Amino acid sequence: MNWKYLLRRYSNILDGEAEAKYLEAKSIEVNFSRSDGIETLWEEHDRALENPKFADNPEKSLLDLKIEIAERILKRCRFCERRCGADRTRSYGVCKVRESRVASEFLHIGEEYMLIPSYTIFFSGCTFNCVFCQNWDISQNVCGAYIEPERLAEMISIRKSQGALNVNWVGGDPTPNLAYILKVLKFCDENIPQIWNSNMYCSLETMKLLNGVIDLYLADFKYGNNRCAERLSNVKRYLEVVERNHLIAYKQGDLLIRHLVMPNHIECCTRYVLEWISKNVPNSVVNVMEQYRPEYKASDYEDISRPLRVSEYMEAMRIAEDLDLNVI
Repeated sequence: MNWKYLLRRYSNILDGEAEAKYLEAKSIEVNFSRSDGIETLWEEHDRALENPKFADNPEKSLLDLKIEIAERILKRCRFCERRCGADRTRSYGVCKVRESRVASEFLHIGEEYMLIPSYTIFFSGCTFNCVFCQNWDISQNVCGAYIEPERLAEMISIRKSQGALNVNWVGGDPTPNLAYILKVLKFCDENIPQIWNSNMYCSLETMKLLNGVIDLYLADFKYGNNRCAERLSNVKRYLEVVERNHLIAYKQGDLLIRHLVMPNHIECCTRYVLEWISKNVPNSVVNVMEQYRPEYKASDYEDISRPLRVSEYMEAMRIAEDLDLNVI
Protein backbone atom coordinates (compact mmCIF):
# COMPACT_ATOMS: atom_id res chain seq x y z
CA MET A 1 0.00 0.00 0.00
CA ASN A 2 1.49 3.30 -1.16
CA TRP A 3 0.21 5.78 1.41
CA LYS A 4 1.97 8.71 -0.26
CA TYR A 5 -0.14 8.12 -3.36
CA LEU A 6 -3.39 7.69 -1.44
CA LEU A 7 -2.68 10.67 0.86
CA ARG A 8 -1.16 12.83 -1.84
CA ARG A 9 -2.11 16.22 -0.51
CA TYR A 10 -0.75 15.46 2.93
CA SER A 11 2.44 13.94 1.52
CA ASN A 12 3.04 16.87 -0.83
CA ILE A 13 2.76 19.38 2.02
CA LEU A 14 5.27 17.38 4.06
CA ASP A 15 7.63 17.36 1.07
CA GLY A 16 7.25 21.11 0.54
CA GLU A 17 5.55 20.61 -2.82
CA ALA A 18 2.15 21.98 -1.79
CA GLU A 19 0.71 24.59 0.54
CA ALA A 20 -1.57 23.77 3.46
CA LYS A 21 -5.15 24.57 2.51
CA TYR A 22 -5.69 27.07 5.31
CA LEU A 23 -2.83 29.18 3.91
CA GLU A 24 -4.55 29.19 0.53
CA ALA A 25 -7.79 30.26 2.24
CA LYS A 26 -5.92 33.25 3.65
CA SER A 27 -4.98 34.30 0.11
CA ILE A 28 -8.45 34.04 -1.44
CA GLU A 29 -10.07 37.46 -1.67
CA VAL A 30 -13.72 37.82 -0.69
CA ASN A 31 -16.20 40.64 -0.28
CA PHE A 32 -18.57 40.69 2.67
CA SER A 33 -19.86 42.87 5.46
CA ARG A 34 -20.78 41.96 9.01
CA SER A 35 -24.22 43.39 8.28
CA ASP A 36 -24.80 40.77 5.56
CA GLY A 37 -27.33 38.04 6.24
CA ILE A 38 -26.17 34.47 6.65
CA GLU A 39 -27.47 33.43 3.23
CA THR A 40 -25.43 36.20 1.58
CA LEU A 41 -22.34 35.08 3.48
CA TRP A 42 -22.81 31.48 2.36
CA GLU A 43 -23.24 32.59 -1.25
CA GLU A 44 -19.95 34.48 -1.15
CA HIS A 45 -18.30 31.54 0.61
CA ASP A 46 -19.39 29.07 -2.05
CA ARG A 47 -18.42 31.43 -4.86
CA ALA A 48 -14.93 31.87 -3.41
CA LEU A 49 -14.41 28.12 -3.24
CA GLU A 50 -15.68 27.51 -6.76
CA ASN A 51 -13.91 30.47 -8.41
CA PRO A 52 -11.14 31.63 -6.09
CA LYS A 53 -9.47 35.00 -6.65
CA PHE A 54 -6.01 34.91 -5.14
CA ALA A 55 -4.37 38.06 -3.85
CA ASP A 56 -1.42 39.03 -1.68
CA ASN A 57 -2.68 39.96 1.78
CA PRO A 58 -6.32 40.56 0.82
CA GLU A 59 -8.30 42.94 3.02
CA LYS A 60 -10.83 40.15 3.63
CA SER A 61 -9.98 36.53 3.01
CA LEU A 62 -11.95 33.32 2.70
CA LEU A 63 -10.64 32.36 6.14
CA ASP A 64 -12.05 35.62 7.55
CA LEU A 65 -15.41 34.79 5.98
CA LYS A 66 -15.36 31.30 7.45
CA ILE A 67 -14.71 32.80 10.89
CA GLU A 68 -17.63 35.21 10.50
CA ILE A 69 -20.00 32.39 9.52
CA ALA A 70 -18.73 30.15 12.34
CA GLU A 71 -19.29 32.91 14.90
CA ARG A 72 -22.88 33.27 13.67
CA ILE A 73 -23.44 29.52 14.03
CA LEU A 74 -21.95 29.61 17.54
CA LYS A 75 -24.84 31.79 18.72
CA ARG A 76 -27.37 29.13 17.76
CA CYS A 77 -25.14 26.12 17.61
CA ARG A 78 -25.49 23.60 14.82
CA PHE A 79 -21.88 22.51 14.32
CA CYS A 80 -22.93 18.90 14.88
CA GLU A 81 -26.05 17.02 13.84
CA ARG A 82 -27.55 17.22 17.30
CA ARG A 83 -28.25 20.83 16.27
CA CYS A 84 -29.03 21.77 19.87
CA GLY A 85 -29.28 25.50 19.11
CA ALA A 86 -27.49 26.62 22.27
CA ASP A 87 -26.07 30.14 22.35
CA ARG A 88 -22.56 29.01 23.10
CA THR A 89 -21.34 32.54 23.69
CA ARG A 90 -23.39 32.34 26.91
CA SER A 91 -24.10 28.71 27.76
CA TYR A 92 -23.04 25.11 27.22
CA GLY A 93 -24.18 22.97 24.34
CA VAL A 94 -25.21 19.33 24.62
CA CYS A 95 -21.52 18.64 23.98
CA LYS A 96 -20.58 20.28 27.32
CA VAL A 97 -18.65 22.99 25.48
CA ARG A 98 -19.07 26.73 25.87
CA GLU A 99 -15.70 28.39 25.33
CA SER A 100 -13.11 26.03 23.84
CA ARG A 101 -10.93 24.36 26.45
CA VAL A 102 -7.72 22.52 25.67
CA ALA A 103 -7.43 19.48 27.94
CA SER A 104 -3.91 18.66 26.74
CA GLU A 105 -1.50 19.31 23.88
CA PHE A 106 1.66 17.41 23.08
CA LEU A 107 3.75 15.71 20.41
CA HIS A 108 1.97 12.38 19.97
CA ILE A 109 3.88 9.31 18.80
CA GLY A 110 0.96 6.89 19.17
CA GLU A 111 -0.87 7.80 15.96
CA GLU A 112 -0.57 6.13 12.53
CA TYR A 113 3.05 5.89 11.38
CA MET A 114 2.79 8.48 8.59
CA LEU A 115 1.37 11.02 11.05
CA ILE A 116 3.97 10.93 13.82
CA PRO A 117 5.16 12.92 15.55
CA SER A 118 1.79 14.68 15.50
CA TYR A 119 0.97 17.89 17.36
CA THR A 120 -2.21 16.66 18.99
CA ILE A 121 -4.55 19.22 20.55
CA PHE A 122 -7.17 17.56 22.76
CA PHE A 123 -10.33 19.56 23.48
CA SER A 124 -12.70 18.69 26.31
CA GLY A 125 -16.32 17.88 25.52
CA CYS A 126 -17.80 15.68 22.81
CA THR A 127 -20.81 15.34 20.54
CA PHE A 128 -21.09 11.63 21.49
CA ASN A 129 -21.68 9.89 24.83
CA CYS A 130 -19.89 6.61 24.12
CA VAL A 131 -20.29 4.21 27.04
CA PHE A 132 -16.86 2.69 26.26
CA CYS A 133 -14.96 5.96 25.82
CA GLN A 134 -11.26 5.67 26.68
CA ASN A 135 -11.00 9.46 27.05
CA TRP A 136 -14.17 9.83 29.11
CA ASP A 137 -12.41 12.02 31.67
CA ILE A 138 -12.11 14.81 29.10
CA SER A 139 -14.94 13.97 26.69
CA GLN A 140 -17.70 13.84 29.30
CA ASN A 141 -16.49 16.56 31.67
CA VAL A 142 -15.82 20.29 31.54
CA CYS A 143 -12.07 20.51 32.01
CA GLY A 144 -8.93 22.01 30.53
CA ALA A 145 -8.08 25.65 29.97
CA TYR A 146 -8.92 28.33 27.43
CA ILE A 147 -5.85 29.37 25.42
CA GLU A 148 -5.90 32.61 23.46
CA PRO A 149 -5.93 31.80 19.71
CA GLU A 150 -2.80 33.86 19.08
CA ARG A 151 -0.96 31.95 21.82
CA LEU A 152 -1.99 28.54 20.45
CA ALA A 153 -0.78 29.64 17.00
CA GLU A 154 2.59 30.40 18.60
CA MET A 155 2.57 26.95 20.19
CA ILE A 156 1.97 25.38 16.77
CA SER A 157 5.12 27.09 15.49
CA ILE A 158 7.08 25.85 18.49
CA ARG A 159 5.86 22.28 18.06
CA LYS A 160 6.67 22.36 14.35
CA SER A 161 10.23 23.42 15.19
CA GLN A 162 10.33 20.43 17.57
CA GLY A 163 9.44 18.04 14.75
CA ALA A 164 5.65 17.98 14.49
CA LEU A 165 4.53 16.83 11.05
CA ASN A 166 0.96 18.09 11.41
CA VAL A 167 -1.63 19.75 13.63
CA ASN A 168 -4.11 17.15 14.86
CA TRP A 169 -7.40 18.65 16.11
CA VAL A 170 -9.12 16.11 18.35
CA GLY A 171 -10.97 15.66 21.64
CA GLY A 172 -13.45 14.53 22.78
CA ASP A 173 -14.30 15.83 19.36
CA PRO A 174 -13.13 19.00 17.59
CA THR A 175 -16.52 19.79 16.04
CA PRO A 176 -17.88 22.12 18.78
CA ASN A 177 -14.59 24.04 18.61
CA LEU A 178 -14.61 24.93 14.93
CA ALA A 179 -14.98 28.70 15.38
CA TYR A 180 -12.04 28.71 17.78
CA ILE A 181 -9.89 26.54 15.49
CA LEU A 182 -10.45 28.89 12.55
CA LYS A 183 -9.41 31.84 14.73
CA VAL A 184 -6.21 30.03 15.71
CA LEU A 185 -5.39 29.46 12.05
CA LYS A 186 -5.83 33.16 11.32
CA PHE A 187 -2.77 33.79 13.51
CA CYS A 188 -0.81 30.84 12.10
CA ASP A 189 1.55 31.00 9.12
CA GLU A 190 3.27 27.60 9.20
CA ASN A 191 3.00 25.36 6.16
CA ILE A 192 1.84 22.38 8.17
CA PRO A 193 -1.02 19.96 7.35
CA GLN A 194 -4.25 20.31 9.31
CA ILE A 195 -5.90 17.07 10.46
CA TRP A 196 -9.57 16.80 11.46
CA ASN A 197 -9.65 13.86 13.92
CA SER A 198 -13.37 13.35 14.43
CA ASN A 199 -16.32 11.03 14.93
CA MET A 200 -17.70 12.72 11.78
CA TYR A 201 -21.08 13.59 13.29
CA CYS A 202 -20.65 17.07 11.80
CA SER A 203 -23.41 19.16 10.28
CA LEU A 204 -23.36 20.09 6.60
CA GLU A 205 -22.49 23.63 7.64
CA THR A 206 -19.40 22.37 9.44
CA MET A 207 -18.32 20.26 6.48
CA LYS A 208 -18.62 23.33 4.23
CA LEU A 209 -16.51 25.42 6.61
CA LEU A 210 -13.86 22.69 6.75
CA ASN A 211 -13.64 22.66 2.96
CA GLY A 212 -10.52 24.55 1.95
CA VAL A 213 -9.03 24.35 5.46
CA ILE A 214 -8.50 20.67 6.32
CA ASP A 215 -5.86 18.67 4.46
CA LEU A 216 -6.51 15.23 5.94
CA TYR A 217 -9.59 13.76 7.59
CA LEU A 218 -8.76 11.21 10.30
CA ALA A 219 -12.28 9.88 10.50
CA ASP A 220 -13.91 7.41 12.87
CA PHE A 221 -16.47 5.01 11.42
CA LYS A 222 -17.72 3.17 14.49
CA TYR A 223 -21.03 1.48 13.71
CA GLY A 224 -22.74 -0.45 10.95
CA ASN A 225 -26.28 0.38 12.05
CA ASN A 226 -28.23 3.06 13.90
CA ARG A 227 -29.36 0.74 16.68
CA CYS A 228 -25.82 0.14 18.00
CA ALA A 229 -24.98 3.83 17.62
CA GLU A 230 -27.97 4.97 19.65
CA ARG A 231 -27.50 2.34 22.34
CA LEU A 232 -23.74 2.81 22.81
CA SER A 233 -23.13 6.45 21.83
CA ASN A 234 -26.56 8.08 22.32
CA VAL A 235 -26.80 9.44 18.76
CA LYS A 236 -29.60 9.27 16.22
CA ARG A 237 -29.37 8.98 12.41
CA TYR A 238 -25.78 7.79 12.74
CA LEU A 239 -25.37 6.09 9.37
CA GLU A 240 -27.11 8.83 7.42
CA VAL A 241 -24.86 11.52 8.88
CA VAL A 242 -21.55 9.69 9.00
CA GLU A 243 -21.84 8.10 5.55
CA ARG A 244 -22.70 11.50 4.07
CA ASN A 245 -19.72 13.15 5.75
CA HIS A 246 -17.26 10.45 4.74
CA LEU A 247 -18.33 10.95 1.12
CA ILE A 248 -17.87 14.72 1.45
CA ALA A 249 -14.47 14.31 3.13
CA TYR A 250 -13.39 11.93 0.36
CA LYS A 251 -14.00 14.70 -2.18
CA GLN A 252 -12.50 17.51 -0.11
CA GLY A 253 -9.14 16.07 0.90
CA ASP A 254 -7.22 12.99 1.96
CA LEU A 255 -9.12 10.42 4.01
CA LEU A 256 -7.79 7.99 6.62
CA ILE A 257 -10.59 6.00 8.26
CA ARG A 258 -10.34 4.37 11.67
CA HIS A 259 -12.62 1.51 12.63
CA LEU A 260 -12.42 0.24 16.19
CA VAL A 261 -13.30 -3.45 16.27
CA MET A 262 -15.50 -4.21 19.28
CA PRO A 263 -16.33 -7.58 20.86
CA ASN A 264 -19.51 -9.17 19.50
CA HIS A 265 -19.87 -6.48 16.82
CA ILE A 266 -18.15 -8.10 13.83
CA GLU A 267 -21.32 -8.93 11.91
CA CYS A 268 -23.52 -6.00 12.95
CA CYS A 269 -20.85 -3.30 12.62
CA THR A 270 -17.38 -4.24 11.34
CA ARG A 271 -18.48 -6.12 8.24
CA TYR A 272 -20.90 -3.37 7.20
CA VAL A 273 -18.37 -0.57 7.74
CA LEU A 274 -15.58 -2.27 5.79
CA GLU A 275 -17.90 -3.22 2.93
CA TRP A 276 -19.21 0.35 2.78
CA ILE A 277 -15.67 1.72 2.59
CA SER A 278 -14.83 -0.71 -0.23
CA LYS A 279 -17.87 0.32 -2.26
CA ASN A 280 -17.89 4.07 -1.62
CA VAL A 281 -14.42 5.38 -0.70
CA PRO A 282 -12.08 2.71 -2.08
CA ASN A 283 -8.98 4.91 -2.27
CA SER A 284 -9.06 5.86 1.39
CA VAL A 285 -6.53 4.49 3.87
CA VAL A 286 -8.01 2.25 6.57
CA ASN A 287 -6.85 1.46 10.09
CA VAL A 288 -8.64 -1.58 11.53
CA MET A 289 -8.01 -0.99 15.22
CA GLU A 290 -7.63 -3.63 17.93
CA GLN A 291 -7.24 -1.26 20.90
CA TYR A 292 -10.70 -1.79 22.37
CA ARG A 293 -10.85 -2.26 26.11
CA PRO A 294 -13.92 -2.03 28.37
CA GLU A 295 -13.51 1.47 29.81
CA TYR A 296 -15.94 3.94 31.40
CA LYS A 297 -19.43 2.34 31.55
CA ALA A 298 -18.73 -0.63 29.25
CA SER A 299 -19.04 -3.14 32.08
CA ASP A 300 -22.77 -2.33 32.20
CA TYR A 301 -23.22 -3.59 28.62
CA GLU A 302 -22.75 -7.34 28.39
CA ASP A 303 -21.79 -7.45 24.70
CA ILE A 304 -18.84 -5.06 25.12
CA SER A 305 -17.92 -5.80 28.74
CA ARG A 306 -14.79 -7.78 27.86
CA PRO A 307 -11.63 -7.11 25.82
CA LEU A 308 -11.52 -7.96 22.12
CA ARG A 309 -10.47 -11.52 21.36
CA VAL A 310 -7.59 -12.20 18.99
CA SER A 311 -9.93 -14.34 16.88
CA GLU A 312 -12.34 -11.41 16.48
CA TYR A 313 -9.60 -9.06 15.34
CA MET A 314 -8.26 -11.66 12.90
CA GLU A 315 -11.76 -12.06 11.46
CA ALA A 316 -12.00 -8.29 10.98
CA MET A 317 -8.63 -8.26 9.22
CA ARG A 318 -9.69 -11.16 7.01
CA ILE A 319 -12.76 -9.20 5.90
CA ALA A 320 -10.61 -6.15 5.14
CA GLU A 321 -8.12 -8.23 3.16
CA ASP A 322 -10.87 -9.98 1.19
CA LEU A 323 -12.20 -6.54 0.25
CA ASP A 324 -8.68 -5.45 -0.79
CA LEU A 325 -8.81 -2.36 1.41
CA ASN A 326 -5.76 -0.13 1.85
CA VAL A 327 -5.09 -1.28 5.40
CA ILE A 328 -2.22 0.04 7.49
